[in-house]
Amino acid sequence: MHLVLIVGARPNFMKIAPIMRALEAFPGVRKTLIHTGQHYDPNLSDVFFKELGISAPDISLDVGSGSHGKQTADVLVGVEKVLQDFHLQGNPVTRLVVVGDVNSTMAATLAAAKLNIPVAHVEAGLRSGDRTMPEEINRIVTDSICDMLLVSEPDGVVNLRREGHPDKNIYLVGNVMIDTLLHQVTAAKGLSTLENFQLTPQRYGVVTLHRPSNVDHPESLQRLVQVLCDISHRMKIVFPVHPRTRRRLEEFGLWQELSDSPNVVCLPPLGYLEFLCLTSQAQAIVTDSGGLQEESTALGVPCLTMRENTERPITVSEGTSTLIGGDIEKLKRYLSEIIDGKYKQGRCPELWDGQAAERISRILCNQPVKPMPSEKS
Repeated sequence: MHLVLIVGARPNFMKIAPIMRALEAFPGVRKTLIHTGQHYDPNLSDVFFKELGISAPDISLDVGSGSHGKQTADVLVGVEKVLQDFHLQGNPVTRLVVVGDVNSTMAATLAAAKLNIPVAHVEAGLRSGDRTMPEEINRIVTDSICDMLLVSEPDGVVNLRREGHPDKNIYLVGNVMIDTLLHQVTAAKGLSTLENFQLTPQRYGVVTLHRPSNVDHPESLQRLVQVLCDISHRMKIVFPVHPRTRRRLEEFGLWQELSDSPNVVCLPPLGYLEFLCLTSQAQAIVTDSGGLQEESTALGVPCLTMRENTERPITVSEGTSTLIGGDIEKLKRYLSEIIDGKYKQGRCPELWDGQAAERISRILCNQPVKPMPSEKS
């Protein structure tokens, strides 16, 4: 059996690492790791391989940045060539494994499908209902041509059944992001990151923002900066600034105000362990990231999600996340509730137990697994 696994962007690395480790229990399986290079900043990419214990990728495509169309096309062409080369070398690919919802996920799936190579999608079935999000299109297209759909939460099963996928293709396996988190959180908390930035556990907030709806409009970004500066008088704010977000802050003349605020710590993008050190001991998280909604739920840290919708509804219904969209008044109100100890409690969902990758590896290697539960009447 020859499995080819695809990574391309920061969130993918945390999802692929536990799967690579779990597959070590199956010595007859050959694994090839392809890094498409969709994220090429070393702080967003290379450091993750080292910290997560992933060996260097077997193949790097180095597609880099570009428009959605160019990036998708470059990945499709690059992955297609690799898969064809394996066939010509007498080492055909048994199955492609993709994770998440970035352009590399969809493009690699298309390349394999056109060569009649079956594809497994880890995190299948997630839907926000917002087709203006490129990630939503990637999810829908990817799932539509995969025959193995590995789902992290029950809502994903419901979505896939509604779209007509048969139960024999759907597996509720849990959340591989949480596998990585549980595997690394002790080591992360042992770092000196808090000491380096003079932070006290549970007395600061972590902010990550990069989506166009939050950072591309001068007026809304200015209001957001003002709230962060104001709330920093009650709770120190740590803001690892995505390169795209920093460009917008500088373009709109807001960078100086934010970075000069005495209780706002602006940082470049961090490696996984350093970032986990911060998030695992934070009092609050403000984000528009999908993965951070999940991690905050597993960590039990209040999370204010600056999006109108989420493809991870279980983080709201059971977890610690609250959707606030771009509502600045809600942001101020909920941050005050968190500081005052009045914010809701959440719990970690079932199957977010650190064993998702083991379940996935058994399915990939055709080992017996627990059958899907029958659909509720």
